[in-house]
Amino acid sequence: MFNKLVTAALALAFALAVPGLLLAATPVNINQADAAAIAKSLDGIGPAKAEAIVAWREAHGPFKKADDLKHVKGIGKATIERNRAAILLADDGSAAPATAAADAPAKKAHRSKKAATAEAAGEE
Repeated sequence: MFNKLVTAALALAFALAVPGLLLAATPVNINQADAAAIAKSLDGIGPAKAEAIVAWREAHGPFKKADDLKHVKGIGKATIERNRAAILLADDGSAAPATAAADAPAKKAHRSKKAATAEAAGEE
């Protein structure tokens, strides 16, 4: 009886884990990939939406940030967020994914008062 319970629990855990693994997005450069590669790589993007991505890119030029995908009919915020880590924009394969942090302006570095005072004293 205990073995059957353990086997059933493992089967249930595996059944719940597999769909998440199968639907995981894989990195793809949306500025270079063809529609088939985009459809295969991004979760929730089928052949028709992938064709729309390529058509938009050809009409308007390369995507500058992941959020530009919202201009493609049928692609919303949820689809972009679900695939954000897999959306690549740069030409080389070493590019970082198009994260929200990459879309935001950089913050300025702050100096301590002590460092600012020492720097000012050195300029005199």
